[in-house]
Amino acid sequence: MPPTAAQSRPEDEDPTRADERPDAALEAWLIARHSCRAFLPEPVPRATIARILDLAQRTASWCNCQPWQVAITEGAGTERLRAALQQRAEQAGFTPDFPFPREYQGEYLARRRESGFQLYGAVGVARGDREAYRRQEMRNFQLFDAPHAAIITTDEALGEYGAMDCGGYVANFLLAAQANGVATVAQASLAMYPEVLREVLGLAPDRRVVCGISFGYADTSHPANSYRTRRAEQAEIVSWVSD
Repeated sequence: MPPTAAQSRPEDEDPTRADERPDAALEAWLIARHSCRAFLPEPVPRATIARILDLAQRTASWCNCQPWQVAITEGAGTERLRAALQQRAEQAGFTPDFPFPREYQGEYLARRRESGFQLYGAVGVARGDREAYRRQEMRNFQLFDAPHAAIITTDEALGEYGAMDCGGYVANFLLAAQANGVATVAQASLAMYPEVLREVLGLAPDRRVVCGISFGYADTSHPANSYRTRRAEQAEIVSWVSD
């Protein structure tokens, strides 16, 4: 049986407390959603996963191509993927299907550092402790103990725009999961080793890995889930052109 709502979502994130504004429920779920980095072992019922997938499938896409395909693991399948990723992550180098950022600069670097230091502070990793950094990095490939992973792929011929459509799908998957009491973390790190994903999941040769999503029920007692990242103010990102 899945854990209770109290286990999977803090009381102050309950969207039933939303006011009567037309977008109040949406706002509540957007605020409640966060990247979960510690999961309980209980699997999510198939019916709940199916509901999340039904909602995410409403995602808009260029020419309605709907390029995303989703491989979802459970049970022994999750354990096989977890073991294969950990083994590969112990080796040097990675070859993602889509290029990773060339460099983080300016505010992007600052936000990345702030987020990282929040996580390290929460789990007790001291600044400069490279061994502890590496242990925390490996948690990505342990799927943060999640009972499920969803690997999102696009068609090779659709290029970056297919990947962009998949980004919209990922955002809606995360929100639909939150609305169903399921915690998530989107992981570009799982796309570092597409050859592992192809072998373990049997992906077709023309599929390109965009990212992964680990999901399940949150371990709300774990310190990795005790903080929330900041969002930029509207004035930092929006420019108005009136003339």
